Amino acid sequence: MTLYTPMTESEIFPEQNNQNSNRLVINHQNRSVYVEKNKAGNYQIVQLLSTDPKDFMDPEYQPGSILSSQ
Repeated sequence: MTLYTPMTESEIFPEQNNQNSNRLVINHQNRSVYVEKNKAGNYQIVQLLSTDPKDFMDPEYQPGSILSSQ
């Protein structure tokens, strides 16, 4: 299979490098969220994984936001 993309191989297959080892998908208030655990132990949002457009209007789920509780 040939994949034509401007992205690098490490962006397409991030599990091959250890850069994303502290990233995971969690369920927060019935929404799936791709998060990164920071040095303080808090979860910072990388991406909201939702099919509901209203979820993206919630400022709590903007990328870079820190989740208050899990």
